[in-house]
Amino acid sequence: MTDRLTTKPLLRVLAGSREVVPPIWLMRQAGRYLPEYRAVRKKAESFLDLCFNAKLAAELTLQPIRRFGFDAAILFSDILVVPHALGQRVTFVEGEGPELDALEDASALTRLRQAIDQTKLAPVYEAITRVKEGLPAGTALLGFCGAPWTVGTYMIAGYGAADQLPARLFAYRDPEAFTKLIDLLIDASASYLIRQFEAGVDAVQIFDTWAGVLPAEEFRKWCIEPCARIVAAVRSRIPGAKIIGFPRGAGTEFARYLASVAVDAVGLDWSVELGFARDHIQTRRPIQGNLDPLALLTGGAALDRSIDAILEAFADGPFIFNLGHGVLPETPIAHVERLIARVRNAPARG
Repeated sequence: MTDRLTTKPLLRVLAGSREVVPPIWLMRQAGRYLPEYRAVRKKAESFLDLCFNAKLAAELTLQPIRRFGFDAAILFSDILVVPHALGQRVTFVEGEGPELDALEDASALTRLRQAIDQTKLAPVYEAITRVKEGLPAGTALLGFCGAPWTVGTYMIAGYGAADQLPARLFAYRDPEAFTKLIDLLIDASASYLIRQFEAGVDAVQIFDTWAGVLPAEEFRKWCIEPCARIVAAVRSRIPGAKIIGFPRGAGTEFARYLASVAVDAVGLDWSVELGFARDHIQTRRPIQGNLDPLALLTGGAALDRSIDAILEAFADGPFIFNLGHGVLPETPIAHVERLIARVRNAPARG
C-alpha cells in the first residue's frame, strides 16, 4: 500500500492529502462520446455481453486513460451485474436502458438466489487483472458497485423510473420484504467489492444514484445504514480498503451520512453549493466532484467559470476533480481536453 500511496495522487487524496494539482477522473469517462468506445461496442451483441467480455471491458477501461491521461481508471461494467448474479433477468435495450423482470411483491423475492453467484462475475475480475497490466504506474484503478437502495429500485420497477415510485411504494407497503431485499444486496455488494479488491483494484466507489428521492428518515434507513454495513463488511476482509461514497442528492443529510458511513471520501453532485461543501463537508472528509455535466457539454466560458469556481472552493483541501454525475454521450472530446488542461494548469495555491 505504501508504494501505491506515494505514486498515485488519487490514493494520496483518499488518505487525506491535499495535492497541489488535484487528481482528476470522470464518471462515465469510458462511453459513447468516444469514437473508440463506439467501435468496440459494435463487437458485442449486447451491453451486458460487453460487460462480461473481459478483454473488451479492459480495453474500454483503458481507452480514456490513453486519450486523456486521467489519474484514475474506473472499471467498465454496470451496477446491474449484481442482480444478474442474483438470478434476476437483466437486459439492456439499445437507446432505452435496462429492463429487468420486476419484483412486484414479496413472493417475487423467492426467485432470487440467496447469495451472489461469483462464477457469473468472473469476467469482471479477469478484466481487473487485464487493466492492471496496462495502467501507467501513477494511475489508480477504481472498482465500484451500486448501493442497495439504488440497485433495488431497478430490481423492483424493472426499469429506471424517474421518481422511483415503485420501490418507494414497495418499501412503505411491505417494509419487512423490502428489508430482506436490502439485506441481500448488502451481502452481495460487499462480497462483490471484496472480490474486486482481491483482483487488484486500488479503491472502490459506491454509487447511490437515487438516494436523493427519499425523505430524511427513509434516507437513513435505506441509504445510510446499508452503505455503512457494506463499508464495515469490506474492511473486515480488506483492512484499510479505500472507499468513496456517492450519495447523489443527499442534500441536508450529508452530516448524518458522514457520521455513520466510514467512507474515505464523498462524491458531490452539482446541486451541492460550493461554500457549504467546503465548510461543512471537506473539513470532515476529502471530497470529489462536482462539475455539472451540462457545463462540460456546453464548453467555452460557461465551462471555464464552473471549473474555476470549483477549484477556488476546494483546492485548498483534499480534493478529487470530477463531475457531479456521468459524462453525457453528446459531450465533445475537445471540451474534456479543455477541462483537463484548465485543472492541471491552474495557478498553484497555498
